[in-house]
Amino acid sequence: MNTESTADLVLISIPTYSERENLKELLPFLWELPPHYHVLILNDESGDGSPAWLRSLPQYQQRLFLIERPGKMGLGTAYVEGFRWGLQRHYTHFLQMDADLSHNPSDIPKMVDGLRSGHGMTVGTRYKGGVRVVNWPLKRLLLSVGASYYVRFLTGLPLTDPTGGFKGFHRSSLEKLDLEKIRSNGYMFQIEVSYKLWKKNVSFLEVPIIFTERREGESKMSPSIITEAASQVFLLGLKSLRHRLRAKFRPSH
Repeated sequence: MNTESTADLVLISIPTYSERENLKELLPFLWELPPHYHVLILNDESGDGSPAWLRSLPQYQQRLFLIERPGKMGLGTAYVEGFRWGLQRHYTHFLQMDADLSHNPSDIPKMVDGLRSGHGMTVGTRYKGGVRVVNWPLKRLLLSVGASYYVRFLTGLPLTDPTGGFKGFHRSSLEKLDLEKIRSNGYMFQIEVSYKLWKKNVSFLEVPIIFTERREGESKMSPSIITEAASQVFLLGLKSLRHRLRAKFRPSH
């Protein structure tokens, strides 16, 4: 790995499952970023030939790195593996984003600037100051907005878009997490990580973004992912309520 700017290296983690065509469009935009921005693809095997194609690119093992995972292991485990991989190296700033071009690469510098300004976490938000979502059916938009209110109401997490997947982390923030204890996937992973960092007093900066529905392939959203998130958020809310009640009624000395 190149170490020309190790004090400011940025790692962009991108989980993939059958995303080769999207990566062909996304990666050229990422190579326009400065050379200390590196890309880690966490590829769940789908049979689409992504690993062989990625290894053939001139950026491979220079700015492009690959972790191959057997079968479809899920979003949360991919990000945890990416965090662990980066923490074992010299990266200072960590980004996570989708491969399907729903997250605009031109927003990446704003996410990193927020980390450089002293925030422990930056969150790309679709809903602060209005709704900025392109090409979503009304039903899905209402589900997403409703989920955001549901999370904030039950947990107190002060984010306008707690289920969003475009996030940045300073190294010191990830080092506060016990990655072995993060077991959720899908949308619940996004909520759980943000909630745990919030409880550790990590400062957040919400960065307004425009979210565009994927261009190729199919959404990974499923009824099981929605059910998992709804039930686990409810349990997280109960846990948060217990902590608040204990603090309120704790005897003073």
